[in-house]
Amino acid sequence: MRIEVKGRNLPVSEELREHVVKRFRKVSRQVSELAELEIEVFEERNPAIADSQVAEATLHLKGVTLRARDASPDIAHSINMVSEELAVQVKRHRDKRRKRREARAAPASPVDVAGEPPVEVAPERALDISPAPPSGHISAAGT
Repeated sequence: MRIEVKGRNLPVSEELREHVVKRFRKVSRQVSELAELEIEVFEERNPAIADSQVAEATLHLKGVTLRARDASPDIAHSINMVSEELAVQVKRHRDKRRKRREARAAPASPVDVAGEPPVEVAPERALDISPAPPSGHISAAGT
């Protein structure tokens, strides 16, 4: 996974880059090597906002883009929370893809849940259900 760290109103030090790589190691094991992760860290300039250190993560996967954003007073804590949130999204995405793949493969084989082929009912054992006479019709037996 390729990781790109960007800073807006905030310098990106080598220590911050190492922290990002360390925190997103779990995510990188779950995705393809072709995935691209963009981490943008910045500081809100408004003094009324207590959680001024913001981290945004965008993960570009094959066919889907996952995003997470978090803010706290400490930039390292923001990065930690974003990595956890993105890890949950990646896990959910992988489970969803796995279920779709299994669902597509399941109808191809005529095997039921117990692992046995379906039982067919012989025609002589089938129930003979004849249609009921139309309503309002008086039969000869009823008079």
